[in-house]
Amino acid sequence: MRSIWNGSISFGLVSIPVKLMNATENHAISFRQIHLEDGGRIRYRKVCELDEEEVPASETVKAYEDADGTVIPVTDEDLASLPLPTAKTIEIEGFVPASAIDPLQLDSAYYLEANGVPAAKPYALLREALRRSGKVAVAKYALRGRERLGMLRVSDDVIAMHALLWPDEIRAPEGVAPDADVKVRDAELDLADALMNTLGDADMDTLHDDYREAVEELVAAKAAGEPVAEEEAEKPEGKVIDLMAALENSVRAAKESHGESEGESHGESHREEGEVADVHPIGSGRGGRKSGGSASKRAPSKKKKTGEKGTAEKKGAARKSASAEKTTAKKAPAKKAPAKKAAAKEPASTKAPAKKTAAKKSAAKKSSGGTRKRTSA
Repeated sequence: MRSIWNGSISFGLVSIPVKLMNATENHAISFRQIHLEDGGRIRYRKVCELDEEEVPASETVKAYEDADGTVIPVTDEDLASLPLPTAKTIEIEGFVPASAIDPLQLDSAYYLEANGVPAAKPYALLREALRRSGKVAVAKYALRGRERLGMLRVSDDVIAMHALLWPDEIRAPEGVAPDADVKVRDAELDLADALMNTLGDADMDTLHDDYREAVEELVAAKAAGEPVAEEEAEKPEGKVIDLMAALENSVRAAKESHGESEGESHGESHREEGEVADVHPIGSGRGGRKSGGSASKRAPSKKKKTGEKGTAEKKGAARKSASAEKTTAKKAPAKKAPAKKAAAKEPASTKAPAKKTAAKKSAAKKSSGGTRKRTSA
């Protein structure tokens, strides 16, 4: 890798000569602008707006434009003469836990390489000190005409440096968050957790740029003179979605992609408020329970729930009417109380035959019971 900056790390009184090199590279496909009629390249030339003549790079210098429009030239020699200690030195200001750095501040990433054999020992010393402390170093350095903030950390056996934005360069998220009256229910959070657990960890090594591959295929097809297949892009629909249903479907789809059965979907255990549940008829007396029945066979699929909604309502109404009839039947004896009073007013002579008849039946039962005992003996 080619170094883009040479200097040293200032660690107290310890100076560590290092080379700075880019830790990342851009794989995006670059395009050039051409003249469509003849395919000629479109190039940009630096032209002075006063005399409209092209200016060579040797005559081009930096300049600062004041608020009133005054232009003040600033040459490279002027910048080099500034008493800036970080011009060639990465000044370590202190050490903080990695969690103290807001990821919003992270910018470009670099590798720091020990520059020369004498730098190997202090370089390894700083690396191992950072590793053992579990902290990162916050430093200031100058690069490309401005002083910057950096974070030094250990990556494998190398000290890496991340350019950081200054704290005042981070915008406050005013008006970005949703309204404060938005409430998330526990059932929705449970489904979101189930979806996160089903999707599992992201394998960063398998992620790739699908758009770049599509562009490469497009260029290859055009170069070979083949027709380019056009695919209609899906238009986002601005419909209000059922959040619970979307989460349940997402969990189910994720489990199916991982080879799990649909019935194991965690989302089926949660229901929306007011959702009609499945109604299973309860068998009466002898035929109510079948020996071969199981809970898994009785559990209907999710598609069946929607289709049997009307049937469930009818069964619910039938149960209500049946329970009403039972209640009426229980209350019926209470209405016959006046009949008992009427019977009490009847003369004793009319009740006597009934008592005699009851006595005869009792005697007959006792005699038959004795006969049965003797027969069994």
